[in-house]
Amino acid sequence: MSETLKIVIPMAGWGTRMRPHTWSKPKPLVSVAGKTSLEHLLDMFQTLPDPQNAEYIFVLGPYLGEMQIPPFIKERYPNMKAHYVTQHEMKGQSHALWLAREHLRGPMIMCFSDTLMETDFSFLAAEKADGAAWVMPVEDPRRFGVAELGNDGWVTRFIEKPQDKENNLVVVGCYYFKSAEQLLAAIEEQMQRGVMLKNEYFLTDAISIMIKNGAKIRTERINSWLDTGTIEATLETNKILLNRIQPAAPNLLGVKIIPPVSLAPDAQIEDSVIGPHVSIGAGCQIRGAVISDSVIESQTVIENAALNHSLIGRACRVSATSKNTPASLNIGDNSGVTF
Repeated sequence: MSETLKIVIPMAGWGTRMRPHTWSKPKPLVSVAGKTSLEHLLDMFQTLPDPQNAEYIFVLGPYLGEMQIPPFIKERYPNMKAHYVTQHEMKGQSHALWLAREHLRGPMIMCFSDTLMETDFSFLAAEKADGAAWVMPVEDPRRFGVAELGNDGWVTRFIEKPQDKENNLVVVGCYYFKSAEQLLAAIEEQMQRGVMLKNEYFLTDAISIMIKNGAKIRTERINSWLDTGTIEATLETNKILLNRIQPAAPNLLGVKIIPPVSLAPDAQIEDSVIGPHVSIGAGCQIRGAVISDSVIESQTVIENAALNHSLIGRACRVSATSKNTPASLNIGDNSGVTF
């Protein structure tokens, strides 16, 4: 693949299912397993045939996205070729790509910001199809979109929220297109015809228009798909990633570590039991605590508290009068809780 690959990551949504954390930061900057979910997503693209020959287009929401994503990328990925587009109206995925059209030529990938999957993108070096949709079989596909295949194995159409479980090939939110121009032509037709669902232009409808116009779209199956779109999903993803990564557990005097855990090197932990499945961010201070199955974001102070299945934002203060009963907390940045 000699042409520059364009990777579009739409992240303009309000993140309502991740509140209160998304009141103060975009959803992709919520931490999980020692990194932001955005960093885990960008790690996936290291398997591209030529990861250095890629340009990223981030479709941001107004306010939080515009304020926080560009400086984050500049700090963490100073050599990344990045462009930023703001989606002021939430009109769907196709609309997000249409706003980014000035940056889209040649081969491209579109991947949702909360889709983490195990895949190897190296096959794109020899890909012949007009497009590919990553899919995974699930037991109950009825709350997702599915890909319908013809007898020849090519995708015939996509179905949003099917009524039955017969077709369980769920589309996970990552797509490859050999020609961005071909996709944009389908999106233009979609918008001219007003093909919408609940006032949004869905990308699957645009791809169905491509197929109708002769494009050959195939599926790429995966076996692992993680989600960071809700509090429950984020905690489950934290658990799965820590099991997979198995970070080295430091030996801290007076602290019992039950792996797997991810502890920032500068976190100060005293007289505590940490783990399993705990991520503690930079600059945290943990004293006299018992914490399991939780994500604690940076600069947070926890004293004399027992926490389980909790997601604690940045720069919080959490304390308790008793550690007898573990609490399950979900609190956003800069909050204080005593229980």
